[in-house]
Amino acid sequence: MYAEKVLSGMRPTGRLHLGHYHGVLANWIKLQHEYPCLFFVADWHALTTSYDEPGTITQNAMDMVIDWLAAGVDPSQATIFIQSKVPEHAELHLLLSMMTPLGWLERVPTYKDQQEKLTHKDLATYGFLGYPLLQAADILIYRADKVPVGEDQVPHIEFTREIARRFNHLYGKEPGYEEKARESVKKLGSKRAKLYEELRTRFQEKGEEEALEQAKALLNETQNLSHGDRERLFGYLEGGGKMILVEPGALLTEASRMPGLDGQKMSKSYGNTIALREDAESITKKIRTMQTDPQRVRRTDPGDPEKCPVWQFHQIYSNDEVRSWVQTGCRSAGIGCIECKQPVIESVLKEQEPMRERARMYEEDPQLVKNIVADGCEKARKLAQETMRDVREAIGLDYN
Repeated sequence: MYAEKVLSGMRPTGRLHLGHYHGVLANWIKLQHEYPCLFFVADWHALTTSYDEPGTITQNAMDMVIDWLAAGVDPSQATIFIQSKVPEHAELHLLLSMMTPLGWLERVPTYKDQQEKLTHKDLATYGFLGYPLLQAADILIYRADKVPVGEDQVPHIEFTREIARRFNHLYGKEPGYEEKARESVKKLGSKRAKLYEELRTRFQEKGEEEALEQAKALLNETQNLSHGDRERLFGYLEGGGKMILVEPGALLTEASRMPGLDGQKMSKSYGNTIALREDAESITKKIRTMQTDPQRVRRTDPGDPEKCPVWQFHQIYSNDEVRSWVQTGCRSAGIGCIECKQPVIESVLKEQEPMRERARMYEEDPQLVKNIVADGCEKARKLAQETMRDVREAIGLDYN
């Protein structure tokens, strides 16, 4: 039940660009071979800031999923789904909102940040204040223990851990919990029960994290435990109650180093992007007309690669030999800017070719994408329903 799981999502803002690929998708593609992964379209999250322009969300979502598939996200390795198609996210969000202190939400760093950045929007809304809690529900509903995030998102994961802790503390105690926990220990068999008790004591009395990890591994390896016993033993281990929601950990990802065509960060709002699946002619033209070191007015003027946006592309796409050729040629005016750009053009086109190839069948038959998403939503919903059954029971909303 507490198997390793990775969860990550993206807001549907339409077609993705190279910044998304190098910052997020390349990492997803690596992770899908290492863990069970759930990747979702965060369409409700898109409404937190774009509630007044909802018309484009569904088309943007489909375009974005095609980009994921084109980049190499594999639906046979990862579950691809749409947030709003799994209504349990909303139910868990609602139930968590009953026990979340308002001050916790107001302290999330992005709350004030975004309000200052997006001054043209009225973000004094209930949905915007609560979006970190919806994000927490997205993670907790799948009991995902790994969430790939950049440095700036770590506070959101910490917030989610606090929510899980508070929920387990409030609702994890059942009548006669201690006796039930001791009965559950016996079901491990005498040898394992003895080891479990030793590890539990080492963790609770001496705070040994290693003992905690060993005990968790012991429980994960024990096959014949019921769902309730397993949950109880996880909670008993840490001195709490039943562990109903799992505290996630942040899988730190490197920030994307992908610059835009003008040297700023690649972003649609700066109009400096190269889209995934963009046609070869358009890519070639964009890179050829990229600005270079302003000091190189004429072909014979020496330049400085450090002051040139094209050099930033070389750092991502070129090998040491090509980079050395650029450094020498630019500083001595031995090569011109057009020559310098050619290897970048070739590398970007080479990277994009398989993406365009993979995307073709989905563009020609949109039903394929719909089937992948429908299949993913069904798988995700089954997991979400299991969690919600336990959550309702813990809160006392179980009417069976």
